[in-house]
Amino acid sequence: MSRYAALLSSLDLGFTRLKNRILMGSMHTGLEDRRYNYPKLARYFAERAAGGVGLIVTGGIAPNRAGRLAPFASKLSADWEVAPHRLLTRAVHGEGGKICMQILHAGRYAYHPFAVAPSKIKSPISPFRPRELSESGVRKQIRDFIRCAVLAKKAGYDGVEVMGSEGYLINQFIVPRSNHRKDRWGGDFGKRMRFPVEIVRGIRDAVGPEFIIIYRLSLLDLVEEGSQWEECLQLARAVESAGATIINTGIGWHEARIPTIATLVPRCAFSSITGKLRKYVRVPVVAVNRINMPEEAEAVLRRGEADMVSLARPLLADPEFVRKAARGREEEINTCIACNQACLDHVFANKKASCLVNPRACRESEIQYLPAKKQKKIAVVGAGPAGLSCAVTAAGRGHRVTLYEKSVDIGGQFNMARKIPGKEEFEETLRYFRKQLEITGVSVKTGHECGSRELLQENFDEIVIATGVRPRLPAIPGSDHPKTLLYTDVLLRGKDLGKKVSIVGAGGIGFDMATYLSHAPESSAPEPELFFRQWGIDPDMKGRGGLAEKGPEDIPSPRQICLLQRKDEKPGKRLGKTTGWIHRLCLERKKVRMISGAEYEKIDDQGLHIRRKGKAEIIEADHVIICAGQEERRELWDELKKKHRNLHLIGGADRAGELDAKKAIARGCFLGGRL
Repeated sequence: MSRYAALLSSLDLGFTRLKNRILMGSMHTGLEDRRYNYPKLARYFAERAAGGVGLIVTGGIAPNRAGRLAPFASKLSADWEVAPHRLLTRAVHGEGGKICMQILHAGRYAYHPFAVAPSKIKSPISPFRPRELSESGVRKQIRDFIRCAVLAKKAGYDGVEVMGSEGYLINQFIVPRSNHRKDRWGGDFGKRMRFPVEIVRGIRDAVGPEFIIIYRLSLLDLVEEGSQWEECLQLARAVESAGATIINTGIGWHEARIPTIATLVPRCAFSSITGKLRKYVRVPVVAVNRINMPEEAEAVLRRGEADMVSLARPLLADPEFVRKAARGREEEINTCIACNQACLDHVFANKKASCLVNPRACRESEIQYLPAKKQKKIAVVGAGPAGLSCAVTAAGRGHRVTLYEKSVDIGGQFNMARKIPGKEEFEETLRYFRKQLEITGVSVKTGHECGSRELLQENFDEIVIATGVRPRLPAIPGSDHPKTLLYTDVLLRGKDLGKKVSIVGAGGIGFDMATYLSHAPESSAPEPELFFRQWGIDPDMKGRGGLAEKGPEDIPSPRQICLLQRKDEKPGKRLGKTTGWIHRLCLERKKVRMISGAEYEKIDDQGLHIRRKGKAEIIEADHVIICAGQEERRELWDELKKKHRNLHLIGGADRAGELDAKKAIARGCFLGGRL
């Protein structure tokens, strides 16, 4: 019997059957917005369908121009717009899968001047104040949702998902936060929920009984004046009666200041809340957010918390997730680490989505790792993210690869990243690479610092230098003082630190160091209950929006920390768009002092001497940790560049100033795919 009997069991919807309990959740990729990208989108979905997903939901498609997320973003409101969608449905059906189209109306979240909403209240995440819909305007929006669903059926979709969560238009009608109307579309909850109920009922009447309608219900708004539990339950029952086939759950509005999908959120943190709803409805209910491995998904189903589980980014990371789980190959799953760096950060910057651990995602028709026409003997020096990705990709194509690493273990910078509270998931990537090294037959030589002579004597056809970086030591008087440490001294060598610490450099490494030092070991990986307390979430949903009455519970830092930077700008300004605010807020709540525009004068027994806006200041410190960037390790490259004709430089060794795991893994994969 499979370890994942519940997850892999079929689900009977009456008029159709899903082959398993895995729903590929909606996620915008940036391919939806242009007709010419639909062949690429079709290939993207087809690979996930071939990988065994039970039901796919597309990224959001607007029902009219006002509902678009941005100018010229995707919509389906006319017959001539149907044809590109047929590419998607045929591709998925050709692989034996099923697919629903998500209908999403941005409402006041629209990033354009045609935005409409139930009330003329500007959202905090869009510069445009929406126009308040008239009563006839509300009716038109309902008709447009229905027409969109009819066109989706015409395009061959198996159903639609009505997006009623995350703070979009339907969600805006439901809550007093954004609905101040006094007519029959506002006021008491019975009137506020009328909008989604009429949409679902109208779609069911128009498409008939044998068409999937998923309603995405905001179960936990996490904003003030959001929904109460009794209202969520009332709405769930109403949309069920109106004709919904499945109720998918949504957690948190986009404007909420509580993380819901970042790595620091415990796995399956919100599934118990979905389970609370499941007791009161007859249709299947879907659990969402931070379910990224099959054992967690199976546990959610076995606990009776859901009938299906939604995986979005995990299927971006590995299109064969389901197939690998079914065959007992879970160790081979390329696990989503919830970093958001290449998916959501890209989408919110109007770039095409991809994946840090799978840079081929959304480029399936452009990037294919085909078997090598001629086997080569390849050396890869350095087993950090760039070297690992290059080695396993090249070996997977049939090359004979030897991977050299001077440390006793693989991982490079990941061995530090995985120690940061909220970044523990990097261990999953290392587990994946270890398994891939084994499967592809890479010869791994750890604890081995090879030199140019050895590499030349071995007569490699190709040599890849991925030797990484070293910490940069700025020219501050006193850098050799006993109080001064590099970030590697702390994260790799475990140096003991005093109670007062100053951190020089407020980039990504500086923020990571401040996070590491401000957390007590026992609080580094919170379980849901502790996470809820820390972020002020009430899982019982007694108050509006699921917010705890007493607010977040701060856990003090065990140290007094000061984070400094030379740039005279907001610390953390250059961190990830969708996660930077989380890192800043976490440090603010730990009372970490942040200083911008600092000129470093010296380090001595007193601590760190700085000058800011012309005024001298001494930051008392037991230790000063340098997190001021990195320098390339290029010694081996310099020795070989005139002695070997097929030499390649990737990762931090190539460009330390642009170092990040996303670029390192991508460059490694792409090089390994063309050698």
